[in-house]
Amino acid sequence: MRSDQRVLELAEDATVPLLERVRFLAIFANDLDEFFSLRAAELTRRWATGPPVQTAIRWPPGQSVEHILEVAGELMLRHAACFREAVLPALTKEGIEIRRWGELSSAERQGLHRLFRDRVYPVITPLLVDPAHPFPYISGLSLNLAVVVADPQAPRKMFARVKVPPLLPRLCEVSPRRFIPLEDMIAAHLVQLFEGTEILEHYAFRVTRPPGLPIDKHVTGDLAWALKREPPGRWKGPAVRLEAEDSISKRVLDRLTTELGIGEHAVYRLPGPLDLTGLHAIADLSLPELKYPAARGDPLCSPRGRHRDGASERYPRSRTVRK
Repeated sequence: MRSDQRVLELAEDATVPLLERVRFLAIFANDLDEFFSLRAAELTRRWATGPPVQTAIRWPPGQSVEHILEVAGELMLRHAACFREAVLPALTKEGIEIRRWGELSSAERQGLHRLFRDRVYPVITPLLVDPAHPFPYISGLSLNLAVVVADPQAPRKMFARVKVPPLLPRLCEVSPRRFIPLEDMIAAHLVQLFEGTEILEHYAFRVTRPPGLPIDKHVTGDLAWALKREPPGRWKGPAVRLEAEDSISKRVLDRLTTELGIGEHAVYRLPGPLDLTGLHAIADLSLPELKYPAARGDPLCSPRGRHRDGASERYPRSRTVRK
């Protein structure tokens, strides 16, 4: 986790070019997903099933796992604070904005209404939970909306889940250099998804799971290599982390933790937006003055191992939705 902390420190460093700081925020989010999916999941599994949990500090296994999860939570809060309190205001000063639905103009909302109708609505499947429809399986690293709806013709409230389509870009471009999180656009159209009901509450949440088959680094020798051998979509192990917006109500959070079978120690309430891996789309903007200068000599890479435009070789590039 020390290497992850170093990446976060680079994002917090005001002397680093702005879009490089954005890139480091996205890389940290990606690395932390991998940490929870592999390292934390393995330690938790070994603690629960009996094999000793080996750490540099000779603590009891349970205390070691709890300490690791606590440190990870502190880093996640630092990560969110860096984005909201330092990087986001700096981006705004440079004319790059990431807004929420309530901050958009009427004209911008009209454009997003059309975008939702044409590109988002056809690929969304909202799921209500009732006696005939059990709680749905929540895939690992997927972004979701937990929704509470009321039926006007019956005195009851129902829980629903809307999965944010993973094949659509994380950030929607409202206008040049002005973006909105995809889940905000979906939340603004929940009435269309649940016609005839009243929307009472909605919150974004995200679950992290290990690969479907247990991976033991003492057997494989290399967790990253073992992960690459896993077929796509095999993130079907037990939940090891639940991220939720800090505004989530206790009732909805309790429902999620109960259905997912996850303990309070692995629940992280964070300021939105969640899943900042989508910040690669911002870091990819063609603004050389906000990035490290291109390296001379090597036509492909800079001294820091990035492509000429600052993109990381290790992480995939992101796209943005255009109106």
